[in-house]
Amino acid sequence: MYDLIIIGGGPAGLTAGIYAQRAGLKTLLLEKEVLGGQIAVSDIIENYPGFPSISGPGLMEKFEEHARGLGLKIRMTEVIDIQDSGQEKIVKTSDGDLIAKAVIVATGAKPKRLGIPGEKEFTGKGVSYCATCDGPFFKNQRVLVVGGGDTAVKEAIYLSKIASKTYIAHRRDQLRAEKIIQDKALSTPNIEILWSHILKEIKGTTGVEKVVLQNLKGNSIKELDVEGIFIFVGINPTTDFVDVAKDEQGFIKTDQDMKTSVQGIFAAGDCRTTSLKQVSTAVGDGAVAAFMAEKYIEELD
Repeated sequence: MYDLIIIGGGPAGLTAGIYAQRAGLKTLLLEKEVLGGQIAVSDIIENYPGFPSISGPGLMEKFEEHARGLGLKIRMTEVIDIQDSGQEKIVKTSDGDLIAKAVIVATGAKPKRLGIPGEKEFTGKGVSYCATCDGPFFKNQRVLVVGGGDTAVKEAIYLSKIASKTYIAHRRDQLRAEKIIQDKALSTPNIEILWSHILKEIKGTTGVEKVVLQNLKGNSIKELDVEGIFIFVGINPTTDFVDVAKDEQGFIKTDQDMKTSVQGIFAAGDCRTTSLKQVSTAVGDGAVAAFMAEKYIEELD
C-alpha cells in the first residue's frame, strides 16, 4: 500500500510529488502520456519566476529531475477508475490495481482542437491555446483568434494590446461573449471580426505564415497573412475516471485546501475549477494538495 498516489505528471503532479517525498510519504506518481503535461509542448516560457526565458520541455525536465532526485517513483500507466473504500483508495490502472491512503488528481485539461491541416504541426510554433502564455511573442505582429465565447473575446482584447492587428474568426454572425466584453472588442480599433468564418488550414514553413478561411455565407475561400493563431473553442478536463463533484464542464470542485467531495481525494492544477491556468498556479495547487494529503494521512494513522 502507498501513502499517496498522484495521478498526472504535469507541474501540479510533479510539485505534489516533491512535497510528498520531502514529507516522507510513500508516494507513487502515475502518468499515461509524457511527463510535463501540456506545458511540455510550449516552445518558450517567459512568465515562470526565476526563469526569464526557458523552453517548456526544459522547465519540465528540471521539475522531473528534482522529483526523481528525491526518490519519487514514477510509473507510466493509465488510470481507469478510483474506488473509495473508506480509509483506502483503490486506483484501477491499465496494469492492475493499486492501493493508497490518499490520492491527488492532477491530470490537467486539454484545449479542444480543430483537427485541421497544420494545427498539430505548428502547435508551439505559432499555434497556441493560451494568450497569457504566448501573446508576448507576437508583439507588433498579426494574430488570429478563433472562437466567439467569453474566453476567445477576452483573449483577443488582451492580444490587441500586444499585436499590431488582431482578427477574430467566428462561425456565427454574432458573438457569444458577455455583452460588455463584446462592446469592448467591437470598439477596439485594431480588432477586426470575421463574421461567419471558419479556419480551414494553417500554412507556413518553420512557423505560421498564413491561414485559409471559409466564409460560410457564400462559401468563399480566402487566405490571410498572420504570424500567430490562438484557438479558443473550449477545453476538456481529464477527469472522467474519478467520481467526485464537478462543475458543468467537468472540472473538479475543490475547496481552498484542494479537497474534493470525497475524503482522501484531492485535486490540483488545471483539472480543477480555477480562475487561472498557469504553471505557477499549478505549482501552488500541487504544494497545497500534498500538504493537506499529508495531514489527512496523519489523522488516519
